[in-house]
Amino acid sequence: MDVSFDAHPSGYRHWTLRVEGVIAWLVLDVDEAGGIVEGYELKLNSYDLGVDIELYDAVQRLRFEHPEVRTVILTSGKDKVFCAGANIRMLAASAHEWKVNFCKFTNETRNAMEDFTGQTYLAAVNGSCAGGGYEMALACEHILLVDDNSSAVSLPEVPLLGVLPGTGGLTRVVDKRRVRKDLADVFATRSDGVKGKTALEWRLVDELAAPRQFEEATRQRANELAARSNRPQGATGVELTPLNREISDDGIRYDHVTAEFGRADSAVIITVRAPRTAAPSAVPGADAGFWPLAVTRELDDLILRLRTNESALGTWIIKTEGDIDAVMAYERLLLDHQDDWLVTEILHYYKRTLKRLDVTSRSLIALIEPGSCFTGMLAELAFAADRQYMLDGPPTDDEDSPLRAALQLTEVNFGLFPMGNGISRLESRFYGHQDHLEWLRGKETDRRLGPAEANELGLVTDIPDDLDWADEIRIVVESRASLSPDACTGMEANHRFVGPETIETKIFGRLSAWQNWIFIRPNASGDAGALRRYGTGQKAIFDRKRV
Repeated sequence: MDVSFDAHPSGYRHWTLRVEGVIAWLVLDVDEAGGIVEGYELKLNSYDLGVDIELYDAVQRLRFEHPEVRTVILTSGKDKVFCAGANIRMLAASAHEWKVNFCKFTNETRNAMEDFTGQTYLAAVNGSCAGGGYEMALACEHILLVDDNSSAVSLPEVPLLGVLPGTGGLTRVVDKRRVRKDLADVFATRSDGVKGKTALEWRLVDELAAPRQFEEATRQRANELAARSNRPQGATGVELTPLNREISDDGIRYDHVTAEFGRADSAVIITVRAPRTAAPSAVPGADAGFWPLAVTRELDDLILRLRTNESALGTWIIKTEGDIDAVMAYERLLLDHQDDWLVTEILHYYKRTLKRLDVTSRSLIALIEPGSCFTGMLAELAFAADRQYMLDGPPTDDEDSPLRAALQLTEVNFGLFPMGNGISRLESRFYGHQDHLEWLRGKETDRRLGPAEANELGLVTDIPDDLDWADEIRIVVESRASLSPDACTGMEANHRFVGPETIETKIFGRLSAWQNWIFIRPNASGDAGALRRYGTGQKAIFDRKRV
C-alpha cells in the first residue's frame, strides 16, 4: 500500500481544528474504524500513522494559514480519555520498517510542535493519558491535567509491552521536563502511571484543575500564553493548496522537484530545480507558489513518500539544476525580511525538512555538475549528503561547452539551518577544525568555487573529470548497493551527527539503536513476547539474559 501524506481539515477523520481568534483548538476524537490499514480498531483515542498525518497537516496549516493564532490547545473529544497512545494491535501486526518509520514520523511531528515561532502548544489533558498520548502532551509547552482522582499520565511501554516510548517519551521526561531520574525510573516502570498531586510534584505536569473548572482554567492559561507571543495581528495566511504531483512506476514529479527511480541499482535520483521566475521585490502575501515555500513543501512530501513507500531504494542521489543567481536572489529576499512572519515560517520549515533528510535512513550522495545550483540554502542539500562528487570538466554530453560546475557558500551555511545536534552541517563536516570553518566564513562566502578550489577546501569528496565521471559514479552507486542496508544505516547515523548531543539527537539516536533492536527481539515481538500477548490475558515470556 502506498501511503499519501495529503490531508485537509475538511477531510479529517480523527481531529477537529477550530480557530477562535488567537486561540486554536485541536481536538482528538479518533474514529475507531478509521485505521490507515485494516486489522485493528483505534480504541480509546489510540492512534496510527493516519492519525498522525492529520496532526502534522494541522500543525503546518496553523503555522501558515493562521498567523493570528498564538496558542494551540491540544485536547480530547472523548470523555475520560485523552489518548491511549500508539495502537498496540497496529504495532504488533506491522512490519519492522513500518514501525520504525511510524515512530520516526511521529517524532518529527512532535519536534515541529516544539519548533517555536510564536505558537505555543498547551495540552489540556482531560482524561487518561498513556504512552504516545503522554508523549504528545510532552511535546507541548504546558500540560494541564484534570484532577478527578482517576486521570493519570503514564509511559507503560516498558512494563506492558517490552518496548520503549518510541517518540521521545523517556528523553523528554528527564531532559525537557527535568524530572528527577529516580522518579522517572519509578514512573516508567509503573503501568498505572501517576495522577493528580503526585504528577504535579514530580514535574510530570505543570498544573491541575478540577473537572468543573477545567475548561475555564484551560482558556485562562491559553490566553496568558497568547499574551507572550509576537505573532502578527491582521496578517493574511497562506493557503496550503494541494501540491501538483505526478506519480508513475518510474518516479515522482512536482513543479520544482523530481525523483527518478533506478530500481536495478536500488537508487533514486532527486533533482531540485532553481526558480524559473525572478525573485519579487517584496515577500508576496498569500502565495503558496512562492518558490522557497513551494520547493520546501515538495521536498518534504517527497522525502516522506520515498521513506515510507520505497524502502528498497537505499541510495538517494541528490542533484540541483538551474541558475545560481536566481537562487541567490530569493535567498537574499528571505534574509532581508527575516522579521516577516511568513519568512520566519518558511526558514523554520526548510530547517525542519533538512532535518528530516538528515535522519532518513538512506545513503545520500550529492552530484555537483555543470548547470547545478548548489548555493546557500540548496548547498545545504549537498552538505547533508554522506559524500559529494563534483565534475571537473565540461558536461559529459557536451565536451565543447564552456559551462563548468560551481559550488557557492553563503552566510546561511554557517548556522541558519542547524542540524539536530544544534550545529551547522559545515561545522559537523569540519568538527574540531574551527579555524578552517572561520576561514571559510571569512574568505570563501558569496563567490563561485570551481572543482579544484572546492576540493582543496574540503567541501567535496572527489572531483572526477568528464572522462571518468560516469564510471566513478556508477561504481559508487553499485558498491553502496552491495553493502548491508542495516550496517549502512548505523554507520551513516554515527557519521552525520558528530559533536554535541541534544534532546533531538538523543531521541533519534535511541530510536535508531535501542528501539530498533528492542522491536525485533523475541521479548517484544516473538510469539510469546509482550507486544504479541498484550490484551490476550497471557503473560509474556521473557528471555532473562541481559545482552
